[in-house]
Amino acid sequence: MPGMVLFGRRWAIASDDLVFPGVFELFVRVLWWIGILTLYLMHRGKLDCPGGVLLSSYLIVLIILLAVIICTVSAIVCVSMKGTICNPGPRKSMSKLLYVRLALFLPEMVWASLGAAWIEDGVQCDRTVGNGIIATVAVRTRTWCPATLQQGSLSSTSNRTASGTTRSLTRWSAIPQGPPSFRSRTTDYDLVGGDQLNCHFGSILQTTGLQYRDFIHVSFHDKVYELPFLVALDHRKESVVVAVRGTMSLQDILTDLSAESEPVDLECEVQDCWAHKGISQAARYVYRRLINDGILSQAFSIAPEYRLVIVGHSLGAGAAALLTIMLRSPYPRVRCYAFSPPRGLLSKSLYEYSKTFIVSLVLGKDVIPRLSVTNLEDLKRRILRVIAHCNKPKYKILLRACWYELFGGHPEDLPTELDGGDLTQPLLGERSLLAHGSPAYSFSSDSPLESPTKYPPLYPPGRIIHLEEVGTSGRFSCYPAARYSVKWSHESEFSKILIGPKMLTDHMPDILMRALDSVVSDRAACVSCPTQGGSSVEVA
Repeated sequence: MPGMVLFGRRWAIASDDLVFPGVFELFVRVLWWIGILTLYLMHRGKLDCPGGVLLSSYLIVLIILLAVIICTVSAIVCVSMKGTICNPGPRKSMSKLLYVRLALFLPEMVWASLGAAWIEDGVQCDRTVGNGIIATVAVRTRTWCPATLQQGSLSSTSNRTASGTTRSLTRWSAIPQGPPSFRSRTTDYDLVGGDQLNCHFGSILQTTGLQYRDFIHVSFHDKVYELPFLVALDHRKESVVVAVRGTMSLQDILTDLSAESEPVDLECEVQDCWAHKGISQAARYVYRRLINDGILSQAFSIAPEYRLVIVGHSLGAGAAALLTIMLRSPYPRVRCYAFSPPRGLLSKSLYEYSKTFIVSLVLGKDVIPRLSVTNLEDLKRRILRVIAHCNKPKYKILLRACWYELFGGHPEDLPTELDGGDLTQPLLGERSLLAHGSPAYSFSSDSPLESPTKYPPLYPPGRIIHLEEVGTSGRFSCYPAARYSVKWSHESEFSKILIGPKMLTDHMPDILMRALDSVVSDRAACVSCPTQGGSSVEVA
C-alpha cells in the first residue's frame, strides 16, 4: 500500500502493483525470446554472408540479454506477489530489482541501435534474418521497463478511484428519459425553463403514456436547491402526481453535498425536526411553487376528488419525502413513494412520523439508501481496519473480484481469514468484523464528523420495501435472468454501506424499474408483505 521510493522520491505506485503489468511484459518477452531463438537456430547456417559474423553475434547477445531481462521481470513479479497490502516487508528488495531492470534498458537500447546500424550498412544475408532483426529493433524500442511502471501506476490509480464514493447521474424520478419526440401544438400546461424544443417533455410523454392535457405544470428550471418537477393527472389511479427529478446536473450535486443538518419548521406535532440541509431547501422550493403559485389548486380544481401522490428518485426521492411531510397538513391524504432515497435525510422523530404515509423502495446493495455523513466515516474506518487485518496479497483480491464480477457466485465461496474467522464479502468482508467481534473494529470519538450538532444521525424516509436479487449472475454466467424477492425491512438494515459490484448499478432508475417489472410479473416474490407493527400504508 505505501508508495515505493525510487531516485529519492515517493511514487504513486506500491510494490504490490507490479504483478499484472509484470506478467504482461513477461508474456511478451518470452514470446519474443522464443521467436529470436527460433530465428537463430533455423538460419544460423545462412549467416556465412558478408557481415554474417556481426549478425550472428548480434542474435546471440540479444538472446542472452532477453534471458537476463526475463529473469529480472520474473523476479519482480514474484516479489510483488509477496506480503500483504499493509505488510510490504517481504517486498523490500523491489527497489533494487527495479534499479536492475532500469539499468538493463541501457544495453538494450545500445544493442538495438547497433542492430539498426548494421542492417542499414547493407549486410547481405538471408532476407528473413534481416527482416527479423528489423522487427526486433522496432519491438525493442517500444517495450521497456518504464512501460511497466506506467501500467502499474494506472492500476494503482484505478484502485483508489474505485474505492472512493461517487454520485450516479439519474433521470426523472420513476420516469426515465426516452428518445426525443417533437410535436408542435398550443399547450394547456405551464412549461418553465430549459426545454425550448420540447425534447425532454416529448420523452416524458413517450415514457409515461400520458396525454398533453394530463399535465398541469412542467418545470425544467434547475439551480442549487431548486429542482425540476412536474405535476400531472393520473386518471387511471385517480391521483394528482407530483414528480421530482433526481441528480442530473452540477447544481444537483451541490445540493446533494450540502449534507449538514438543519431544523425544519413543520406544521405538525413532532419534536426535534431535523433534515438534510440541501434536500430540505429543495423541498421548500417545490413547496413554495406548488402552494404560492397555485399549481396544486389548479390541479384539484380540475379533479377535486383525486388524491395527492408525490414520487421521486434519489435526490428527488428525498425532496419528495420532505415535500410530503410539508404538505401533510393541508392534504392529509397525501402519499409518497420514494425510489432509492438517501439515508441521511430525516431525524429519528421525523422518520417515525413518516411511516404512515411514505413508502421507500430500495434495490439490492444500492449505496445511496445507505449513504450518510456518519456512514461514510464508518466506511472509511472499516476499510482501514479490514486492510490492516487482510492477510491476502492484492493480486489475489483483484482476481477474486474479477471472477465475482464476470461469473457471479456467492461471496461466502471466497473466504479470507481474519482473526481466525472467514470473511463473507469477496473484497472487504465487513460483516465478518461485526460477526466475529474483532477487537480492531471499534469507534473513536475524535472525528469532527461525529459532532452531534452539525451531523446528527439521520434516517431514510418512511417504511422500506427492499428488493433483493435471488441467486447470483455475472456477465458471462449461465444463470437465467435475475429474479427478486421483496420484503419489508427496518432502517437498521441500511445502516452500513455495503461494498459490491452492484452498489452503483442498483441505484440506476432503469435497473430499479426492471426489477419492479419483474416483481409485478411474479407475485410469488413477496415473501413478507404483511405490514409491520399494525400500521397500514397503501402500496400501489
